[in-house]
Amino acid sequence: MSQERETAPVAPTRFSLIFSPFPLLDRWFLLRENGSDVRTECLAGLATFLAMAYIMFVNPEILAAAGMPRDAVFVATCIAAAIGSAVMGLYANYPIALAPGMGLNAYFAYSVVLGQGFSWQAALGAVFLSGCLFLAVSLLRVREWIVDAIPHSLKLAISAGIGLFLAVIGFKNAGLIAANPATLIGLGDLHAPSVLYTAAGLLLIVALEARRIRGGIIIGILAVTVAALLFGHATFAGVFAWPPSLAPTLLQLDIGAALEAGLVTVVLTFFLIELFDATGTLIGVSHRAGLLDQQGRLPRLRRALLADSTAIAAGAALGTSSTTVYIESAAGTAVGGRTGLTAVVVALLFLAALFLSPLAATVPPFATAPALIYVAILMSRGLAEIDWDDLTETAPAVICALSMPLTFSIAHGIAFGFITYAGIKLLAGRWREIPAAVGVVAVVFIAKFAWF
Repeated sequence: MSQERETAPVAPTRFSLIFSPFPLLDRWFLLRENGSDVRTECLAGLATFLAMAYIMFVNPEILAAAGMPRDAVFVATCIAAAIGSAVMGLYANYPIALAPGMGLNAYFAYSVVLGQGFSWQAALGAVFLSGCLFLAVSLLRVREWIVDAIPHSLKLAISAGIGLFLAVIGFKNAGLIAANPATLIGLGDLHAPSVLYTAAGLLLIVALEARRIRGGIIIGILAVTVAALLFGHATFAGVFAWPPSLAPTLLQLDIGAALEAGLVTVVLTFFLIELFDATGTLIGVSHRAGLLDQQGRLPRLRRALLADSTAIAAGAALGTSSTTVYIESAAGTAVGGRTGLTAVVVALLFLAALFLSPLAATVPPFATAPALIYVAILMSRGLAEIDWDDLTETAPAVICALSMPLTFSIAHGIAFGFITYAGIKLLAGRWREIPAAVGVVAVVFIAKFAWF
């Protein structure tokens, strides 16, 4: 074992109570040292999987809007989640699962492909390059410099802005909002069945989550789908079948097109979101699980980030948007998951889910809309943590968050946030508070808007 693996957090209160009938698993995942056992880790893996299984249905729905074949994306989603979770569990030994990220898939489909007109193959190339950049940053140990340089207010605003962006997509898929030539956006047809299904699904999901019932999101999606089938508003395609072909998306990424000038900022945007999301989620879940060391740092963080970056590149090669760590991993740590065995169980369950492709095809867009809106609610909480007494922090954050849904572009929101942060600090006479990385990125975005 390497020295890194020997620094795993210890829960001595259970150390003397555990006997593992699986000595190999015990030795590899350090179950005793982490105060866990095989049964607990398996239950934790199941809890995490149920909490994040909705991505199997939502991700193909979103990427299909970009013209990608839905069945192949379903397979790519499951395999990417399995690879990412397995690497995290086996290499970094953390109970944290990975899958294609919410928000990143919306940026991929609605901003890069539909908004900017790039092909989905070129967008996959941009995801792959962002993963390679993430890998290089993790290997060269400059991650801390980049993450620490970005103001806390902008990190919170990016997360909240992506949440608001997802809410708009959810409302649109539900028919709650529609295009209006007079006001740009207006109220949809409230008598449409899709609106009623979405409203009922959202109420159910929130109620289940409030009651701390595991898998509330997936239960809500399936409940709406069953109701739609019973009332004739959805078509049943089956439940089990052999996995569809992955060929339509496998290795279809166009790296050459991704290197074009127009996609440089797209790669940068993917990279920044991936970096902030991965680091923040890793620290947040690990803090809840008591896995941080006495200095509040995460042991083996470099391994965890390497696992994340590897999953991003692998997912792009398979045919899906960026793969990232999932905050839903907290469902597993709440059950008692403390080692990478939890993540490996999640990986195995995603592989088993490959045989559910007909069920994924049965789920209508209005059944996944409540999940989008609920995730948006969770992501918007970051705005509450902004320092509202400092206008030089508040104004850029609000502009960043609001620009994403209003311009239908996550990249534009980030750009406006960085530019306004640097500009306001400069004009307020507080230019010394502008981190070098923020200034550089702001100049890059200004140049993009001026010349491209």
